[in-house]
Amino acid sequence: FDTHGLELHEAALHVLRFPAVASKGFLITIGDRTVGGLVARDQMVGPWQVPVADVGVTATGFDAYTGEAMAVGERTPLALLNPAASGRMAVGEAITNIAAARIAAISDIKLSANWMAAAGHPGEDAALFDMVRAVGMELCPRLGIAIPVGKDSLSMKTLWRDGDATKLVAAPLSLIVSAFASVLDCRKTLTPQLRSDRGETALILVDLGMGENRLGGSALAQVYNRLGRESPDLNDPDLLKSFFAAIQRLNEQELLLAYHDRSDGGLCATVCEMSFAGHTGVTVHLDGIDSNTCAALFSEELGAVLQVRMADKERVLTFLNEHGLGRYSHDCGRLNDMDRIVFTHHGKTILSDIRVNLQRAWSETSYQMQKLRDDPVSAQQEYDALLDALDPGLSASLTFAVNEDIAAPYIKKGLKPRIAVLREQGVNGHVEMAAAFDRAGFTAVDVHMSDILQGRRRLDEFQGMVAPGGFSYGDVLGAGAGWAKAILFNSHVRNEFAAFFNRSDSFALGVCNGCQMMSQLREMIPGAADWPQFVRNKSEQFEARFSLVEILRSPSLFFQDMAGSRLPVAIAHGEGRAEFQTDAGPRQALNKGLVALRWVDNYGKPAEVYPANPNGSPLGICGLTTPDGRFTILMPHPERVFRTIANSWHPDEWGEDGPWLRMFRNARKWVN
Repeated sequence: FDTHGLELHEAALHVLRFPAVASKGFLITIGDRTVGGLVARDQMVGPWQVPVADVGVTATGFDAYTGEAMAVGERTPLALLNPAASGRMAVGEAITNIAAARIAAISDIKLSANWMAAAGHPGEDAALFDMVRAVGMELCPRLGIAIPVGKDSLSMKTLWRDGDATKLVAAPLSLIVSAFASVLDCRKTLTPQLRSDRGETALILVDLGMGENRLGGSALAQVYNRLGRESPDLNDPDLLKSFFAAIQRLNEQELLLAYHDRSDGGLCATVCEMSFAGHTGVTVHLDGIDSNTCAALFSEELGAVLQVRMADKERVLTFLNEHGLGRYSHDCGRLNDMDRIVFTHHGKTILSDIRVNLQRAWSETSYQMQKLRDDPVSAQQEYDALLDALDPGLSASLTFAVNEDIAAPYIKKGLKPRIAVLREQGVNGHVEMAAAFDRAGFTAVDVHMSDILQGRRRLDEFQGMVAPGGFSYGDVLGAGAGWAKAILFNSHVRNEFAAFFNRSDSFALGVCNGCQMMSQLREMIPGAADWPQFVRNKSEQFEARFSLVEILRSPSLFFQDMAGSRLPVAIAHGEGRAEFQTDAGPRQALNKGLVALRWVDNYGKPAEVYPANPNGSPLGICGLTTPDGRFTILMPHPERVFRTIANSWHPDEWGEDGPWLRMFRNARKWVN
């Protein structure tokens, strides 16, 4: 693969659009990433929610900062050149990814290995043997890492006849490595988001390829329909062990502002993704990395880019040198205020473009897939939103003190009102809902609909009731409709709910699927006649995002003293678009003060455009209440982010309690 004469800007655009490198947003936003309420690090990073996280982290409980980390590594194309190197690189990539989490030691990591091969195909059995030996008998013992579990798929070949011709497709030998480890502190998970609010900073490339910069099997080679001859490799396992230990120590000492491993797309993609996540320009000097600028930019050798404060740079470099990484650590970059991504070599600019252009290229493949699969207008709106270079991203503006526990006086009295956490078949958000109410001073009781149907539980046992999110009856009857019909079409259950709603001392909350269900009970809920029903999102897709909402002034007991606040919240629904009974319904509900929440864009304006308005609801409406404020329905999931660490992004100054805990504490105060 001869890189002589390649135009670097064109090459960069090709690489950024390459599926292995490009944004995977079209896949990520359709999967629920917040269910359970224990996710501390998902794929989306920073105020602009860019899908570039290296590692996934979950907390071990609702009162803990310990957790579990998971990361993946794979380098399948390299197996066409060097099967053993492909296996070693897959393990190496999994380790450089999971290194972003705070893990005590590399020996704490356990691997799951998924081997795939076209058994019996010429050369493949020998290649598989070489890869298994290299990984299982040589590399992992050197690293002190076990592979206690795995899977093999050895039928990766198919034959068929087309007329007189016999045709064959054989998949390349592949090892997919999943790494798992216990996490000491979820709060110390590093992300690729470049921080432009920490004064002067420096970027340091730690090159575990030891200056080789081999291009075989790289994204660059593939976009030019080439393969190359010499693949990257993990030549020194001890160097990888030292690297892992160094990153953990630097993390513990809070010397790293950002971290991103080098993999698909090489240094160019690594730096670009960090720039996208931080919405900032960056200038990288390739001097000393490689005289071949193509190799310096696009080699996919193992390594990582670190962002450190300029005041800490020498300390960090000294520390890396003490770990044997000094000669492979390059002080190579600075942020710039031009919002451009710039690469230079010996004082000459060899690649430069505004961040927006490169981010649009990186996002284009995802956009094209999304446009074909979903509503094309919505897909276009999300893609065009990238054109706003001044987009301020997510923010939080609170009209109350986030750390004030207004429920504390009542909790100290030892009285814990009972609240029914209602479940139906398919509901899956009950545990985090119970945890939120428990934190606020309630006794949360698991109540299944079958308990009410069979008389084991009565709603008059409870002061409050909450209907959590999920997919009741798989939503095959429509949003929450099956759940609602189980109430409406059973006289005993209907009377039970009607009596509960008509008590003067009761309250209820419906979230997501529970919101959909309660909206269909509006005929029996006093003051709920103006509520809408909820139908399929305008995007024609399940939406899992971290979106900005505004709390409006309303009588809802849950949002007292919170009006005017703007803050992000988790969402996960496929049928969240509010459909009112009349065209005037949305405005009437707003004028009557029954709208408790609405989507807003990153500038704080009511959102009508996707994805700031993720479901297409009129006037951005996503939460309503009744005139007396006792009954509230919401499409977002505040219960999943009542702890700060459960927020995909949050201001640095937030402590243990996230601001959404206030609504549950408001309910506890209201009971008294």
